[in-house]
Order: sequence, then structure tokens, then C-alpha cells
Amino acid sequence: MTKIKTMLLAAALVAPAAIAAGSASAQVSGIAVANPEQAVANSRAWTAARGQIQTQYKTQIDQATARRTAIENELRPLVTAYQTAARAPGASEASLRPQAQAIQTKQQAAQQELGRLTQPAQRAEAYAIEQISAKLNDAVQAAVRARNVTLLLRPEAALFAQPAADVTPAITAELDKLVPSVGITPPANWQPGQQGQQSPAAAAPAQQRQQPQGR
Repeated sequence: MTKIKTMLLAAALVAPAAIAAGSASAQVSGIAVANPEQAVANSRAWTAARGQIQTQYKTQIDQATARRTAIENELRPLVTAYQTAARAPGASEASLRPQAQAIQTKQQAAQQELGRLTQPAQRAEAYAIEQISAKLNDAVQAAVRARNVTLLLRPEAALFAQPAADVTPAITAELDKLVPSVGITPPANWQPGQQGQQSPAAAAPAQQRQQPQGR
């Protein structure tokens, strides 16, 4: 879920200040909670897109996983040597600096290398998420209207909430209606955030994919 929050393009969890009461199908009255990232993560469109991305970019993903493991193996003795030197009598910041800088340089180079390998898959993810996020606000509004909710909170903002007060599944159900599927191949000139600039209802994300896991 951490990556989902990182990829959240915009917050659109805003319910109307007042909504007409009297819905016969209302399951929650007044105050409810919802996790928008989870709602998107559980949507059928994202689940399908994630699977397509893992298949289409399997070679790059596998390369990144293997390279990540190799880098960790390369760094481990350097870190061990640094820790040993740091415990030695007379160790100082100045004496340890060359080792620390060598580790940092290798880490930065590794991050850049892994970023190049995973960039195509991450770009496809961002494109899929942005398409779902564009409808998140509409899904929220539909869910709260159906349940006569006048105040919608994130779960962490509520001290306590009954399970029945969680309308996250209802939002996911609305997303499934609004966005049954999405594409994973962005146009050549596409940049993340463009759809959010075209529509005020941008928000999203999700990325609960298996390693190389991770709006």
C-alpha cells in the first residue's frame, strides 16, 4: 500500500456538505469511512491492468529483480566492512568517510540502473492508475449518495468505526461500473498528471503487485 499512496495523483475524497436523506437502500447513515487507495487497488480494472503489465514487462521485471539481488550481494560486504571499521578504536567520521561515500555512490548508481529497468512498467502502471483515478471522485459521490452519507473520513481520521461504516467496497463497486477496463500503453507524448489537469476529479492509485510490488 505504500507504493499506492506514493502514486496517488490527487485527493478526491470530498463528500457533499449535505445530501438528501431517506434512501431505502442506505446501509450507513451520516458518517462513514473509506480508503480511496484500497478502493482503486481492489478494482477489476487495476487487477487486470496489473496482470497485463506483469506479463508484458516480465523480462524487464525479472532483470530488475535479479539485478537488485546482485546489488544487495555486492553491497553487503562493503556495509559489513564499514560497520567493522566504525567499531574499531579511534574510528572517526573523517576516517570512515571514504567507505561511506563508496557505499553511497554504489547505491545511487544502483538506483539509477534499477530505475531504467523498471521505468517502462512503472510508466504503464501510472497510465492505468490515472485512468481509474479520473473516475474516483464520481465513484465516491455515487457511493455516499446511495448510503445517505454526509461526512466521509479516511479510516485513520476516525478514532473508532464499525465495519458497516466502511464504504470502501461500495466505492470499488462503483469504480467497476465506471471504469470496467483501462489501457496500459500510454501515448508517446503522455506524461503522468495530464488527465488530472483535464479533469478536476483526479485521484488514485494502487499498486499491490507482487515483487518486483509496487495511483
